[in-house]
Amino acid sequence: MSKPVVSIIMGSSSDKDVMSAAADVLKKFGVPYEFMVVSAHRSPQWMYEYCGKVQERGIKVIVAGAGGAAHLPGMVAALTTLPVVGVPVKSRNSIDGWDSLLSIVQMPNDVPVATVAVNGAHNAGLLAVEMLAISDSELMDKLHELKQANRDKIDRQQEEVKGL
Repeated sequence: MSKPVVSIIMGSSSDKDVMSAAADVLKKFGVPYEFMVVSAHRSPQWMYEYCGKVQERGIKVIVAGAGGAAHLPGMVAALTTLPVVGVPVKSRNSIDGWDSLLSIVQMPNDVPVATVAVNGAHNAGLLAVEMLAISDSELMDKLHELKQANRDKIDRQQEEVKGL
């Protein structure tokens, strides 16, 4: 397998079912990735070590999912200059995912985290692809194909509902 360029991280293995949607998107586009648990609360030293080495390992985008207080995306964004896409995860101890969403989206100036919908790991993966496609014409072509397929789908639906 090629060296990963996207790192998909989550605060707990209980987030893996949600975060696997980002991995599915990256697989579809042929983007190599890593998938790991990095907890801001339970293993802060490991999080610091991870952030200190992530860029030198060739990672270009981080997709970070977390539930509850959801500090992981913001802490990672504070510790690295790489773009971070935050995925608020509706966990069993969350307030319907709202606590996670608000924790991730309310970052202070100079510590941006691009934030998707609660459990929106699919779109987080797609954002990572779009970021990489800025300097990768092959990925850009694949994105154009996806957009065309979406337009074609709507055209088919339009034909189905015409005349009702």
